[in-house]
Amino acid sequence: MTVKLFKDGVPDDAAALRREIFVDEQGFVDEFDEFDEKSFHFVMYDGGEPVATLRFYDEGGGSMHVGRVAVKKSRRGEGLGRKLMEHALSEAKALGASRMTVAAQEDKAGFYRRCGFEPTGRRFLEQGCPHVDMVREI
Repeated sequence: MTVKLFKDGVPDDAAALRREIFVDEQGFVDEFDEFDEKSFHFVMYDGGEPVATLRFYDEGGGSMHVGRVAVKKSRRGEGLGRKLMEHALSEAKALGASRMTVAAQEDKAGFYRRCGFEPTGRRFLEQGCPHVDMVREI
């Protein structure tokens, strides 16, 4: 496995994975937004094939926001999301962040808990999908 960090816009491989998972599989419509251009994007490759991605950006005040964590359906359960999250946490810390936040889909909150995140209590709907805000000190 190799992991690449991109800083200038959404790389094609990340965009393709996000379309496959969030648009085609989960039915989200507004997948790409204004945060993409200011985000750092990680893509994990297995033999040249993109298998996982995420993005994070500076929220200010020592906080980075992670999101759009996506793992190819055929590769889920292998720990790829957690490994990619470790890369993001390490990079965020190197950039001076002291915490990372996420607006997690409620049914994915267990994944974020296993990565050390805790819910803050705020729940909301995004495109009809229940989400919960979570935070992790780094």
